[in-house]
Amino acid sequence: MSLFIPTYFGPISQYSEILKSDKVVFEMEDNFQKQSYRNRCYIYNSNGKQLLNIPVIDKNKGNSQRKKTKDLLVDNGANWQDNHLKSLQTAYRTSPFYEFYEDDLLSIFSKKYTFLQDVNIDTYLFITDALQITTEYSKTKEYHVNSNETDFRELANIKHQPKKIVEKYIQMFDDKHGFIDNLSILDLIFMEGPNAISYL
Repeated sequence: MSLFIPTYFGPISQYSEILKSDKVVFEMEDNFQKQSYRNRCYIYNSNGKQLLNIPVIDKNKGNSQRKKTKDLLVDNGANWQDNHLKSLQTAYRTSPFYEFYEDDLLSIFSKKYTFLQDVNIDTYLFITDALQITTEYSKTKEYHVNSNETDFRELANIKHQPKKIVEKYIQMFDDKHGFIDNLSILDLIFMEGPNAISYL
């Protein structure tokens, strides 16, 4: 079993480890950290690396206690779903496999979410379906301090990424900006389709 933090269309590094895991356990009792993959991902557009960030509402604001990720509400007043979908369409609509996954992607951007974690679990299910992997997952009921699982929770932290992720693959704008490593798994899927799994 392997322990992960649910992320928003997580980085390639995370899915590389998920693919190797017999069973995924999602840490649901962690404290939220800003500037992590919990509510953001990076894609490749004509200007280079682009951040997609889900705005969140902290209902415990003003409280000195640390806030848990599972309690964070999505700020739907910020129109983030339309903005993210348009960004993905602009960046990838001419990619080899975008149209193949578009309908399933639209369901995520048309669904009304309350909690950030629900978004992240849905993006995980989208990715595992796109990669055609059937890794079972479960959720923790308490924070795992010294767990028996292999611990990959650090992969949700932008600053704690492995140096070598995957072999280079063709990207939409690599003729302009070169290869950008460890983007959202969406970048690899839209470029390689079912063959994405061979890079992981």
